Amino acid sequence: FHHRCQHVSFGLVQGMKTRRGEVIFLEDVLNEVRSRMLQNMASAKTTKEIEDPVETAEKVGLAALIIQDFRGLLSSDYQFSWDRALQSRGDTGVFLQYTHARLHSLEQMHGNEQLTDVNVACLQEPDAISVLQHLLRYDEVLYRSSQDLQPKHIVSYLLTLSHLAAVAHKTLPVKGSAPQLAQARLCLFQAARSVLANGMKLLGITPVTQM
Repeated sequence: FHHRCQHVSFGLVQGMKTRRGEVIFLEDVLNEVRSRMLQNMASAKTTKEIEDPVETAEKVGLAALIIQDFRGLLSSDYQFSWDRALQSRGDTGVFLQYTHARLHSLEQMHGNEQLTDVNVACLQEPDAISVLQHLLRYDEVLYRSSQDLQPKHIVSYLLTLSHLAAVAHKTLPVKGSAPQLAQARLCLFQAARSVLANGMKLLGITPVTQM
């Protein structure tokens, strides 16, 4: 195993400060991100009742840090911003988690049913086709990251998938659609959530199901 290991250079993270001062320890960062996420969740109108808000805040906050860190070349320096990292919209780990939680909720709403004999030919809308085409690129993105050891390709892919899925979630309703079309759309959203969860786990992120 050791002969296959490769050293990957990392750049400097500039501007990271906690309320406790200039010297940064990992424990300080994790405590800070948990605290900030709890505050954000408490003030957000979209936050639902969560069984364990502290654990959820920790997972979402860690996702925010990882996505912020992995968005660019690992060897590049970057300016850290708590406000930017913890935004609920845009290209952030918080948005990834929010999208995953919404898609999981959609599956639960329809009983987490195992879909068989789905007629994907029903998916003719541009928003559905955009999601399908993006899903087909997943293997290519994983291969690219494995070749240059840069997680930014996976990050970029997942962020785009989240935005496409969020748009499709608004424009392609499952409830109220004809049964065959509803099944096809639900299958599409299940596939998007599955790939999103898989990619997040590859980056060291634990997907949340409530948010």
